[in-house]
Amino acid sequence: MNDKIRNIAIIAHVDHGKTTLVDQLLRQSGVFRANEQVQDRVMDSNDIERERGITILSKNTAVNYNGYRINIVDTPGHADFGGEVERILKMVDGVLLLVDAFEGCMPQTRFVLRKALELGKTPVVVINKVDRSGARPYEVVDEVLSLFIELGANDEQLEFPIVYASARDGVSGFEPDELEPNMKAVFDTIINHVPAPAGDEDSPLQVLISTIDYDDYVGRIGIGRIERGTAVRNRTAIVCCADHEEHREAKLSRLYRFEGLKRVEAESVSAGDIVAIAGISGIAIGETVCDPSAVEPLPFVHIDEPTVSMDFIVNTSPFAGREGKYVTSRNLRDRLFKEVETNVSMRVDTTASTDAFKVSGRGELHLSILIETMRRQDYEFAVSRPKVIMKRDSQGHLLEPIEELTIDVPQEYMGTVMEKLGTRRAVLVNMINENEGSVRLIFDIPSRGLMGYRSELLTDTRGNGVMSHIFKDYEPYTGEIAERTRGSLIASESGEANSYGLFNTQDRGRLFVVPGEPVYEGQIVGECSRNEDITVNVCKKKHVTNMRASGSDEALRLTPPLVLSLEQCLEFIRDDELVEVTPKNIRMRKRSLTKDQRIKDFNRKQAQGSDVEI
Repeated sequence: MNDKIRNIAIIAHVDHGKTTLVDQLLRQSGVFRANEQVQDRVMDSNDIERERGITILSKNTAVNYNGYRINIVDTPGHADFGGEVERILKMVDGVLLLVDAFEGCMPQTRFVLRKALELGKTPVVVINKVDRSGARPYEVVDEVLSLFIELGANDEQLEFPIVYASARDGVSGFEPDELEPNMKAVFDTIINHVPAPAGDEDSPLQVLISTIDYDDYVGRIGIGRIERGTAVRNRTAIVCCADHEEHREAKLSRLYRFEGLKRVEAESVSAGDIVAIAGISGIAIGETVCDPSAVEPLPFVHIDEPTVSMDFIVNTSPFAGREGKYVTSRNLRDRLFKEVETNVSMRVDTTASTDAFKVSGRGELHLSILIETMRRQDYEFAVSRPKVIMKRDSQGHLLEPIEELTIDVPQEYMGTVMEKLGTRRAVLVNMINENEGSVRLIFDIPSRGLMGYRSELLTDTRGNGVMSHIFKDYEPYTGEIAERTRGSLIASESGEANSYGLFNTQDRGRLFVVPGEPVYEGQIVGECSRNEDITVNVCKKKHVTNMRASGSDEALRLTPPLVLSLEQCLEFIRDDELVEVTPKNIRMRKRSLTKDQRIKDFNRKQAQGSDVEI
């Protein structure tokens, strides 16, 4: 029955404990055997998610508690994956807002909560990590209330219930100093305050597909909530979309419900429950599965537009094809267009070149996760520097995306942070003194100004700065922002880097390669200490003679090279440079590999002049 079902999404800022809380709910509802070995953050099943400690893809699970079936969706906490959050909110009736008892309301909390309140979802607030040193649970509750008021919550939403917990230890309660050794307070609050789903199971079938999964055996699987009616296995249905008139007939060959971490086959699933449907070829997000007697497509949630784009290009370096399995433009095209079928906040467009595709996403992290996923799937390609997507208003004025940036930093580094952000066109909006000598700085900053800043912040604050940002709005163009102030060290010939060549080069800047590493002409092998590109020969070998002199043949002392991550490479490159991505290596290179061609390109650009791209 509907009144025994609860559908809830868990939303929070990055690292506030969403996935850990779901772990405890699964454990304490009996999903795992008593002696079963279960890894921490079991819902983060993706390798990249586990490595980075973030949730990228929303995931469905279900637990049974005291005769109630609670469908839970673990959502991403990062603004770059907001497209995931927006569409899964269509499947639930309530949201469990998780807030860190020390950090309080962070930007991502505001971003996701606003979406939930606009859709009329019932909130439950869990103040997590109350056992953390410096925790201030009552102050955080006041912050949450202020945030609800600021976001225009209605009177019912303002009467939100509050639970205090430490998800890591599996304890919860209704007062921070009166916690019980279980999650009963969380379960009971969900059951008592989140409404049962509406919908008549005797009405014609209607299911809005909110997310897509894939299985090697049954193909595409559409997941969504049954708004009304009952889905019955092997019954015929009509698939339609609110955006166009095309309808197609399909057979519901397999139905699944969620039980713990597994999908379990079912003969029928009734209104209010979350169902996974297999057997419909080409099923897409936003489509509605209807009974043939009542073809009524449901409107789909508006997804915010992408703000950053980059080019994905077929790899043309001398090492192309050595390390990857999928290297052609057809491979690249098929993989990118397959991605947008499930990643609704990403766009892929063709370009004038058949070997390049423009990919647009919600931020650098959004795009870098796709790049990392593809290289692990044996794809080999090159990507350009990320660029923000500009617009023009009705008067023809140039607009650019502005982000709200929040930085928590010790007070002694505050001046440095403000100075650096000032050069990036950031405007200080608010300054809040936190406890333990730290300060929270809130800025409005162009998306352009954020590119490359994360690593700079860590350097300036010796690893103590924490930043997060969310898209705010498109505002008038703020002017030019100074780019990287140092040039590149470029290999002058192909070969193998050796100690002698690297030793003679290291005085010119920081190196990125080690002795014995293959390099090619035009590859970036280091960062120059001056604001210019310099061509260097890291493959140069010492001239061999039969003469020896005292002291001249001592071991060469090399400075350890700087190893850059994928994100750092994307932040480092300029417009005339590319990042070459293969399953085994990440290299940086010039678009034009030869020095003569680079000089010609520079002269042509000077003659044409450079305009702001839109």
